[in-house]
Amino acid sequence: MSKVAIIGGTGLYNLEGLEVTDEKTVETPFGAPSAPLIFGRAGAHDVIFLPRHGNRHHLIPSEVNYRANIWALKSAGATSLISVSAVGSLREELAPGGLALPTQYIDMAMGTRAKTFFGDGVVAHVSTAKVTNTALSDRLAAAALKAGATLHRDKTYVAVEGPRFGSRAESFWWRSAGADVVGMTQVPEVFLAREAQLAQSTIAVLTDYDCWRESDEDHVTVEAVMAQYAETLVLVRETLFTLLAEPWEPQARPSDVAPSIMTPRASWPEGKAAMVDVLLK
Repeated sequence: MSKVAIIGGTGLYNLEGLEVTDEKTVETPFGAPSAPLIFGRAGAHDVIFLPRHGNRHHLIPSEVNYRANIWALKSAGATSLISVSAVGSLREELAPGGLALPTQYIDMAMGTRAKTFFGDGVVAHVSTAKVTNTALSDRLAAAALKAGATLHRDKTYVAVEGPRFGSRAESFWWRSAGADVVGMTQVPEVFLAREAQLAQSTIAVLTDYDCWRESDEDHVTVEAVMAQYAETLVLVRETLFTLLAEPWEPQARPSDVAPSIMTPRASWPEGKAAMVDVLLK
């Protein structure tokens, strides 16, 4: 039976309704994850839950140890990953209160985030032309519609560094670049999940219109985000538990990470093989 990992974003620090069986503090080659891993059962699936920003929301987006989070989930047996993330809408039709399923990502997070498991003696070039898992996204879409959500599929997510919200000039720039939603956490999370060969999909929770609209009242604020997010989390939880109610296995992705590694295994630095082997399972 597969293990489904769920990373909770802003406001989602526990998964109410999860039958918790264990809690573990996990050490990784990259340091500590955001919080101890919560193991449990929901419907037909074993679940591993992790709050991205910590139990007390004490980590800004660029302080999240994304490599530790993804490696911890993978090493604990996760085969698929559902990320929940608050986003601003860059399109009129993507109204706050709805959900979006991104399939493409633009990386504008230009800070100090470590964005790959590779380097330090092992070189790999992993394809990210298709990051999300189509079968998992299809299941999420069906669950969201069953839960009564307004759903938007196949959207483009632009990731920014944060923690500040963007300027109006930036908001218009991202719109002109073809982005549909803007957020601060899905890069490098989704790309690391790709390197770890997890079947991944994101539930993007539409909370605001960023700041591209003319009215100051429409410009994003923490108060507006949290009010809308709290309301929409009911739909998110319903979507997750609807998805987990029925048994399914993640669609196998071709094991193409191993062939992406350029460095001969015999040349890998001591201790690197154990880390990489976890990714290749």
